Amino acid sequence: MDIQEREIDIECALISKSRNEESKNKRKCDEFFEEVKKLLGLAGPLMSVNLLLYCLQVISVMFIGHLGELALSGASMATSFATVTGFSLLMGMGSALDTICGQSYGAKQYHMLGIYMQRAMIVLLLVSIPLAYIWANAGHILVILGQTPEIAAEAGNYARFMIPSLFAYGLLQCQIRFLQAQNNVLPMMLTAGVTTLLHFFSCWILVLKTGLGNKGAALANATSYWINVFLLAAYIMISPSCKNTWTGFSAKAFSDIPRYLRLAIPSAVMLCLESWSFEMMVLLSGLLPNPKLETSVLSICLNTSTMIYMLPFGLSGATSIRVSNELGAGRPKAARVAAYTALLLATAEGIIIAIFIISVRKLWGHCYSNEEEVVTYVAEMLMFVAGSHFIDANQSVLSGIARGCGWQKIGAIVNLGAYYLWGIPAGILLAFVYHVGGKGLWLGLTLSLLAQALIYLVITLRTNWDKEAKKATDRVTPELA
Repeated sequence: MDIQEREIDIECALISKSRNEESKNKRKCDEFFEEVKKLLGLAGPLMSVNLLLYCLQVISVMFIGHLGELALSGASMATSFATVTGFSLLMGMGSALDTICGQSYGAKQYHMLGIYMQRAMIVLLLVSIPLAYIWANAGHILVILGQTPEIAAEAGNYARFMIPSLFAYGLLQCQIRFLQAQNNVLPMMLTAGVTTLLHFFSCWILVLKTGLGNKGAALANATSYWINVFLLAAYIMISPSCKNTWTGFSAKAFSDIPRYLRLAIPSAVMLCLESWSFEMMVLLSGLLPNPKLETSVLSICLNTSTMIYMLPFGLSGATSIRVSNELGAGRPKAARVAAYTALLLATAEGIIIAIFIISVRKLWGHCYSNEEEVVTYVAEMLMFVAGSHFIDANQSVLSGIARGCGWQKIGAIVNLGAYYLWGIPAGILLAFVYHVGGKGLWLGLTLSLLAQALIYLVITLRTNWDKEAKKATDRVTPELA
């Protein structure tokens, strides 16, 4: 009888263990799908915002294209110059708010979000002053860098009229980070949509009807950025959803600026080192045999890559929000679930988009050129673009995890090594020594992305999430008073 009872007890214990395992697995699945819902709910609007804001520059260049080759060349060069010397720097410095605002919101220190946003605005406006001086002298700088005087002069005129957009762009980046830290992303999508729609009319009037030409396009850009800034400012000040996070202007915004800079500077370095490397590859393509073909095709590939990058970039922003919110709330396990779920989504997105790029590679070149040589070369290059996008999708989300945790200093070092000590030298070697041409330059970028993603992945997998939650608490604690 004792033996039978023991067998029954063992059987009951096994059944109980099995049920516990099933219950545990069900909870994990529920957590995963709940996190997928949260990430996609944030990522969708952020993708739209990123794409719509990117379209402002594209629309302007499209209108300028009707003014002639010189105007188009000057505007394209000025846009690239503005991105390298201004927009990327301001975006990078503003992204420090991903960490600070996200973790403060998770810690329920809602009143601090408005102060952090104001502090970031002060810093970015001050930084914009020397950047405006650089833009004012863009024509002379481009001549010194070896550009054709005629095109440099045209680019210089365009850059000078773009200066008002510099200040608006910095403010806009702060507003976007402030709102997305609160998971409040739909207003940004709506204001970006309205701004883009109005931008068509601004360009039509200022470029084609007033006779201002490419100067009109630059003014249209500035007008659109400022419209977006004022729309978001109005929403922040009157919306009930921001009543706890926006409590009015505060003198505290002027205090502890060096503390913000300690995070903002490595944030800017982290982003700029990456974005500058892509622009550098296009410049290097001009030194290859048949530079006209190589530069045209690499520019097309860069434009294509930038457009599709808006998808994982939106997911990266969502990941940063989720990770920073959970760490600030003292929930390290939830932060880890958010990070790993985002990586799975990035992998799926990378595979789907890579397959799409490969399937349309023979047709895509016709959107940019009627020359068969260009179309064929674009089709070949898009195979490399597909591979790089798959890696870039994962790298983008890993960068979002880094911003959510506040690893910007580590990110700056990783990006320096991955791009400038490894990928770019490898690309130059392949392009100019082994004569692989533009494909070699793009392979160099792909190797950079791969190194970057692998290093971030190792750091993420080895992360002690409990310690990161403690760091988040320490980061927002000093200013609770």
